[in-house]
Amino acid sequence: MEVSDPPVLADRPRYSTRTFPTYRFIPGRTPHPRRHPGGHSFGLSEPRPRRFNHNEWSASEDYLYAMDLYNFAYWWESHEVFEGLWHVFGRSTQEGNFFQALIQLAAANLKHVLGHEAAVKNLTQRGLERLQKVPPRYMGVDTAAVADHFTLWLNARRDSYVFIPLDLTSSQRPIAIPDSRTD
Repeated sequence: MEVSDPPVLADRPRYSTRTFPTYRFIPGRTPHPRRHPGGHSFGLSEPRPRRFNHNEWSASEDYLYAMDLYNFAYWWESHEVFEGLWHVFGRSTQEGNFFQALIQLAAANLKHVLGHEAAVKNLTQRGLERLQKVPPRYMGVDTAAVADHFTLWLNARRDSYVFIPLDLTSSQRPIAIPDSRTD
């Protein structure tokens, strides 16, 4: 099968201030980021994201950067950061389950670029099963809408991939504190 290039979407919003790697890693087409001397991350350690309270996700530069990487088709790179978060939170936690879903969905996109459709289907289905185990809105993601879009994508592939927007307003809502004074 012919390998297609990942989409380049400059019109997408950015959530983090970190710069992107110099290229997207595509197995068999670009140097391995860590193992090849020409790799964009050669000599650097693996990402070591920091744990954060899931309700304070919008303050996590690691999480926001991973979402940027995913949304700009750096699927291998996003997978690496999501995997670091998965390990930090633990595999059996709700957060870990969420991050594993994102890992699998990023991998499905990379397999799609490589033309490995059986792997695309398998990874997407497994990611969707994991998304069903988290709330419909979680860490700024409308997981129900993302699951719907991935289901459509898996069945029709009209779009090159599914963009995962973050609702930054959901983390910045003021908390109403009832007035305890009596009149």
